[in-house]
Amino acid sequence: MKILWITNSPFPDVSSDLKLKDAAKGLIYSSANALLQQNDEIELAVVSFYNGKRLEKLVKNRITHYLLSSSFRFTARSDGDTYWQEIKADFQPDVIHIHGSEYFHSYSWVKACGPEKVVLSIQGLVSVCDRYYYGNIAKGDLIKYTTPRDLVRFDTFFSKRRNMQKRGEHEKMLIEKTNHIIGRTSWDRVHIWAINPDATYHFCNETLRSSYYENKWSVENCTRYSIFVSQANYPIKGFHQLIKALPVVLKYFPQTKVYVAGTNYFSNRGIRLNGYGNYINSLIKKYKVSGHIEFTGFLSEEKMCRQYLDAHISVCPSAIENSSNSIGEAQLLGVPCVASYVGGTPDLIEHGETGLLYRFEEVEMLASHICKIFGDDSLAQKISSNARVSASQRHNKEENAASLYRIYSKIVASPN
Repeated sequence: MKILWITNSPFPDVSSDLKLKDAAKGLIYSSANALLQQNDEIELAVVSFYNGKRLEKLVKNRITHYLLSSSFRFTARSDGDTYWQEIKADFQPDVIHIHGSEYFHSYSWVKACGPEKVVLSIQGLVSVCDRYYYGNIAKGDLIKYTTPRDLVRFDTFFSKRRNMQKRGEHEKMLIEKTNHIIGRTSWDRVHIWAINPDATYHFCNETLRSSYYENKWSVENCTRYSIFVSQANYPIKGFHQLIKALPVVLKYFPQTKVYVAGTNYFSNRGIRLNGYGNYINSLIKKYKVSGHIEFTGFLSEEKMCRQYLDAHISVCPSAIENSSNSIGEAQLLGVPCVASYVGGTPDLIEHGETGLLYRFEEVEMLASHICKIFGDDSLAQKISSNARVSASQRHNKEENAASLYRIYSKIVASPN
């Protein structure tokens, strides 16, 4: 069976050959390895994007890699049709698996080659998520904290949302034309049904990065009263809500420290500071919590895993999520997780058993949940143990690879 994957970033295996910056070992890379380990009869090819100008082809570790110019990733360029047709003719796939619907290139394959034998994996749904982009930040604040950098780069809060809306239009066209969809939550299933009720929906969970299967959190070894947030780069991720909750937490646990992966808004000032960073800095100043927040910068897989293990709690305060990888990773390690009750998150967390849920707007409830775990080691350990069991089943490498193979087999046997 010949399977062609269309994804975003090159696999680490080809980075050195093309002198690319080292690529991360992401979820799709992990899924590919699990699939190939179980199925000797599968021939896998992966299309990804790089900074070169021409189509490159190379074979590494049983995978044929096609690399397209990244210029095709962000625009609906019709001249990309020739490349898609060239790849299709060269590899002659039995199934084409598009990973993610949110970029223009996902739609461009179907436009160039048709929807036959195509299956689309839903990651996020930008056509839905754009509604939540501002994360409940008042319009006046969006205007007030826009920076000169945003204006010069045409990269304001409002232009970013318009970009999501534009990508959402292409996403809907892709879903409307696609006969087979892979999803993993009741949230994405409902939205697929609303867009294309005739599509066949296949359920398949995700395989996470290897480090998260190999380590285990314990309350005895964590740094007490520490919180880890894995994403805080834009409003939809809701980091500003955690800042609003922090003064309440500090009343009861003044030693609390928040560690944030990604952009350092403290040092990223002047012409480099974007609007959301400006807003975050204003909240930190307003609530006088600068001594309780530390930005870690970019973290490798291993460092990210270590940051989770060191945390007392992982918080996912997003305005919307489908199936948060951050929650999955935290649960697989056993880190107690507090998350907003949005999108597909209730499919991942059973409140009081495998984590704690709160309404996105209710920062006081967020604060209360954090304090409950900080103050009750028995609750922390209960959630940790239950979450590891649940996540181990959900993210089981062998079962997910087998499920994916069954989906491919059904598509090969189907008329479309």
